[in-house]
Amino acid sequence: MKKPEKNISLNIITIVGAIVFNVLLSYVTYKSGFPMYFDAIGTIGAAAVCGMLPGFLVAVSTNLLCTVFNYNAIYYASLNMLMAAASAFYFQNRRFRKKGHIIGFIFVLSVIAGVFGGIIQIILLGKPQFVELSHLSDYLRTVYHFNYTASFLIINVFLNFIEKGISVGLVILVLKFLPTTNLEGIANAVWKQRPFTDIEMKRMKLSSKKNGNKLQSRVTWMLVVAAVSMTVIMGIISIHLFYSNEKLTYTSNAIGAAKMASNVINGDKVADYINRGHELKDYVETENKLYDIRNNFKGVEYLYVVKIIDKGCQVVFDLATEEVEPYQNGDIIPFEEAFEPYLPALFAGEEIEPIESNDVTGWVITKYYPVKNSAGETVCYVGTDVEMTFISDYLFGYITKTILIFSSFFMLILALGVWLSRYYLVYPINSMAALTNDFMLEGDNQTVLEENVKKIKGLEIKTGDEIENLYDALCRMTENTAEKMKDVRHQAKAINQMQTGLIITMADLVESRDSDTGYHIQKTADYVKIILAGLQKKGYYANKLTPKFIADVEMSAPLHDIGKINIPDAVLNKPGKLTDEEFEIMKTHTTAGKQIMEKAISTVKGESYLKEARNMAAYHHEKWNGTGYPEGLKGEVIPLSARIMAVADVFDALTAKRVYKDPMPFEKAMDIIKKDAGSHFDPKCVEVFVEAEKEVRRVLRKYQD
Repeated sequence: MKKPEKNISLNIITIVGAIVFNVLLSYVTYKSGFPMYFDAIGTIGAAAVCGMLPGFLVAVSTNLLCTVFNYNAIYYASLNMLMAAASAFYFQNRRFRKKGHIIGFIFVLSVIAGVFGGIIQIILLGKPQFVELSHLSDYLRTVYHFNYTASFLIINVFLNFIEKGISVGLVILVLKFLPTTNLEGIANAVWKQRPFTDIEMKRMKLSSKKNGNKLQSRVTWMLVVAAVSMTVIMGIISIHLFYSNEKLTYTSNAIGAAKMASNVINGDKVADYINRGHELKDYVETENKLYDIRNNFKGVEYLYVVKIIDKGCQVVFDLATEEVEPYQNGDIIPFEEAFEPYLPALFAGEEIEPIESNDVTGWVITKYYPVKNSAGETVCYVGTDVEMTFISDYLFGYITKTILIFSSFFMLILALGVWLSRYYLVYPINSMAALTNDFMLEGDNQTVLEENVKKIKGLEIKTGDEIENLYDALCRMTENTAEKMKDVRHQAKAINQMQTGLIITMADLVESRDSDTGYHIQKTADYVKIILAGLQKKGYYANKLTPKFIADVEMSAPLHDIGKINIPDAVLNKPGKLTDEEFEIMKTHTTAGKQIMEKAISTVKGESYLKEARNMAAYHHEKWNGTGYPEGLKGEVIPLSARIMAVADVFDALTAKRVYKDPMPFEKAMDIIKKDAGSHFDPKCVEVFVEAEKEVRRVLRKYQD
């Protein structure tokens, strides 16, 4: 058996075992009359090991099965689900390691069970379920003048504290003896991917919080709206059907009672009944039969017999009730307003439909059924009244029970929906998004890129739906992208090497025309690298000295004299000092270099290193004080790459051998560089160049050798 399948099996066994354990304990305690049920041990254990949703399933299933021997058990399902939610939160956050936390948790459970459970008992039964608690509450009310309901709730919380203390203690004890690997396996069985580590979970929560938990919030609200709507609609429909059915039933009872009563009344003796009443034996016997009829029809509160006369209803029979004294035979009762539309039919001796009224006698449904004499004439009517307040009182209890039942299933549906959205949508999508962001952000590092591909493939998302298809596509895409990036990097490296070779070749072509430069481009390139490293180390021009800028300057440094390609050989290789005219021609190598590089830039778009080549070719003879050429730029207006090259170019010119001069000693050349800092050169470039004396000497010796 595969490990995930084993974990799922353990999860199912845990849930089923918890349900069986709960039901058995509840049955034993219920039959014994013990004022504690111990029916939440399995619920607490399942929630602790498997999570909130399994805890809810155990709670609802337990209460449904317990209705076999305790029909009120279903109404406590929502209470057990609240305890499951508290248990899942408490154990999954590992809050059971300190005694104080355990006692606090037990207290929370006892308050939930004691207060909420006590209120349910009062609503359903009108009193505590156990007689002992009722007597004790009465005693506290009588002796200490405590409020009866408050006393009962406090006592119930105390008893539940004992019960829940034992329950939690047993759960913790069992958990200590179970292998940690099995517990983790059961808890992780719900995951549809590789479970998050604690660090990953924190990161995921932080990412979701940063994004406003939009997906989870939307799904949760959608489920809440759907569940509430369904609960409200089903509740309204259920209540409406119940009310309509009860009203129809009681109306039918009123009709049935009236018909049956009309059969026991002798229509020929109505006048005697009115005049003599209880003096007649037949009257008393008939009255007793009417009592029997009323008692046999549920909901019929009043039963009477009246004769319709001009002044109103003349009483023939009126049965007594506990609340109302009966009218005497012969009394006349004025017509109620609700009967006025029906008076013509009543005077005509016709049967009328049941009448719903809310007058002197309250909210009632009345049925009048005619009593006929031997000649077939209507001589009086049997009236039966059903009090609608009786239905409304019964309806209140029905609504309460409906709310209790629906609330538990509402919580279960909501928990199931949140669970499905979390493990089938939120976690897979968020984990894919997070690792894809990492993949995109680390695109410049092939090793990290390939490591992120492994992490994405390591998610192992197995939702069995479109999300899994998306994940598989993402794995293929990132793997292919990483491979393509690897190929691109190989090609880029080859192209970069080719570009570097071309740059060196171009620089060599220029230098080969100058018979007296002596490795000028190599030395100046090395000096540029030394200055760049020094500026970066010192933190100078930090905003400018990016890795890309440094690479561009190092690559394009050999091209700083590319403009000399336009200088005539007679001027370029003249062994003596140049005339003013010749020097003006020599100075044009800066503008010529700029034009050559700008033409290259327009041809090869996007190659930013050529921009720095242009800057160095055009401005490496500019001076810090603005007295240089070709444009007389000053200070930091001169591009940084050109200011760096200025130091390198002049130092090499001073220390190199020329046909018209010997090389200057290192110390003297360095003194000239230091002296011209702030006038000819950027002081910061000079500072780092002077401080790197050892590296500068090493370059000088390398090319002298």
